[in-house]
Amino acid sequence: MKTEKNRRSAFLRGMRDGLPIGLGYLAVSFSLGIAARNIGMTAVQGFIMSWFGVASAGEYAAMTVIGAAAPYIEMVLVSLIANARYLLMSFALSQRLDPKLSVLHRLLIGYAVTDELFGIAIAQPKPLDPVYSYGSYAVAIPMWAIGTALGVIAGNVLPLSVVSALSVALFGMFIAVIIPPAKQDKVVLLFVALSFAFSFAASRLPLVSTLSDSARVIILTLVLSAAAAVFFPVRPDDMEEADI
Repeated sequence: MKTEKNRRSAFLRGMRDGLPIGLGYLAVSFSLGIAARNIGMTAVQGFIMSWFGVASAGEYAAMTVIGAAAPYIEMVLVSLIANARYLLMSFALSQRLDPKLSVLHRLLIGYAVTDELFGIAIAQPKPLDPVYSYGSYAVAIPMWAIGTALGVIAGNVLPLSVVSALSVALFGMFIAVIIPPAKQDKVVLLFVALSFAFSFAASRLPLVSTLSDSARVIILTLVLSAAAAVFFPVRPDDMEEADI
């Protein structure tokens, strides 16, 4: 049985480890807020979206669909595809949990399995104390949501030229996400290059170019991910080396 002191210690450790992540989220989500403002969202809407979404790529994909006035089914599919990696992270994280841990705790931990929060959680000794994750969430998630709201507010106040310049920062964030793994793995680099090339081609080819942006994203993601799985499958040995 964990004592109140142990729970408090785990929660504070989570807050300590989550603080630098939260500061990074504050800066990144500000750019997300600029994009939210560009499709007509209010600061309150941006705050709620980020509080419950907690996913940069997933939220941006959803905003793209909203801005294009696409059907709800496209929004669902785009969000599922953009956030699919979190499902794999959740599988890995579940192996670190106490088998007797309640379903409620498991659901609460799964609420915010982002790349960074997953990274600090998976590094904890087994079994993972859910209170540790709650501590990191208590810092990181509010900063993520507040940053988005501030971005929307700034977008409504700043001159259009400045807003346009800040909008580019979001694309810089995505580049920062893909460059490190692309430098480490030639397969990732190959498929990053293919995604750029195929995306450009899809916007020009007959029939495909008439589809909405979100529909093209869905098709290209499914095709390229399937090709990667078939031609470059991940071996069990690779999974063991990754320790997940």
